Amino acid sequence: MKKKYQTLLFDIDDTLLDFGAAENEALEKLFSRVDGVRLTDTIKKDYKKFNQSLWKSMEQGKLSREKLLSTRFTEFFNQEFGIEVDNNKMSEQYLTYLSQGHQEVTGAHQLLNELQQQSFKLFVVTNGVERVQTKRLADSHFDAYFTDIFISEQTGYQKPNKKFFNYVFNKISDFDSDNSLIIGDSLTSDIAGGINAGIDTVWFNPEHKRNLTNYSADYTVHRLSEIKNLLIN
Repeated sequence: MKKKYQTLLFDIDDTLLDFGAAENEALEKLFSRVDGVRLTDTIKKDYKKFNQSLWKSMEQGKLSREKLLSTRFTEFFNQEFGIEVDNNKMSEQYLTYLSQGHQEVTGAHQLLNELQQQSFKLFVVTNGVERVQTKRLADSHFDAYFTDIFISEQTGYQKPNKKFFNYVFNKISDFDSDNSLIIGDSLTSDIAGGINAGIDTVWFNPEHKRNLTNYSADYTVHRLSEIKNLLIN
């Protein structure tokens, strides 16, 4: 017999919206404004690896959001090219470009529509910059599906910190951890966060990646369409 869930917490990036596509477009626009620097596949890969390491450090509490945003481009361009750039100006441009990317992960609209029709309570739980995530959700029209949207910049904490989830749970009326479920692509953010918070977890793993962490999800799916099979009898 399927467990009855009512409250569903959705990650956004690479779960409902294609962050990779948005990031690629933002980087191409950003680098086109920098004289003497050409964005190659290698440089793009180097930036993504560098950026992901910063976000991992922030998830682990080793780096503040303010430090990440205020030094990210200065450090990368100095490390990669040996040149100085205006981090604040470049960061502002990048975030503006990133906010314009709202490509859908295959099946996202259909899933959310079906879940909404079945009267599930849907919420967003996402790490990121508030103005970027808010615009992407609005432009994709995903915001209409959700009762509330919780963004780490707004809450003051980020996944997987239990304080992030405590904030969320306190804002949801009649919250019950026993009938709540978090759905996301990141083992170290979404799944670890759900475990820390004491709720069930779904790992969205479309690329069939190996789990090399110590975090084990209650369910694993490879397509968003599989999620409704877990929830709807």
